[in-house]
Amino acid sequence: MSYRDFKSIPEVCNRFELNIDESQNLFTDIAPVEVSELLQQILKRNIPLANAINTEKARSELLIAPTLLEIREIFHNEVGFFSGSEFTIDSELGLNGYCDFILTASREIYEIHRPVVTLVEAKNENIKGGLAQCIAEMVAAQRFNERENVNLPIFGAVTTGLIWQFLRLEGVLVWIDLQEYYIRDTAKLLGILSHPFQEYFPVRNDN
Repeated sequence: MSYRDFKSIPEVCNRFELNIDESQNLFTDIAPVEVSELLQQILKRNIPLANAINTEKARSELLIAPTLLEIREIFHNEVGFFSGSEFTIDSELGLNGYCDFILTASREIYEIHRPVVTLVEAKNENIKGGLAQCIAEMVAAQRFNERENVNLPIFGAVTTGLIWQFLRLEGVLVWIDLQEYYIRDTAKLLGILSHPFQEYFPVRNDN
């Protein structure tokens, strides 16, 4: 069993004794972050191409990865970025396999170091179908951090590249955000993605 074998929210919640809260708008008050000219140009060029190709791989490469790499820029490359990396924590519990994207509050780029802060799961169209897998990955990140005596909320996202659904795990409570966000509102999206890292690093100042 691996992360990808978790197909439903009840299944993953029963396995890890989690509670779900789907009643909150988690990021309503998060301020937008200025979008660099480079990312604006990349998305303007890539969105039509990603839509035309319409595969999970294309959306990951053309939309999701550039957006997440912008977070590294915002925090002066202090944020670790991992794509398609193996992240095995406990194979007996199904906390093993490969994660589409991992962001850490560590500048290490060769190995995943704590704290793992955000995990992003790419899906071609079905966001709901990726929530259970993302939650399992978030549980793994939580346990990875706890081994290093780091206790902090874990953030997750399931995205098609165009639409983003965010989650937060703290203790045994998983919040699934009521609101979906769209790539066209890039500044707000970057605000949400950068929010968990703001207690660690200064935000880029382009002025």
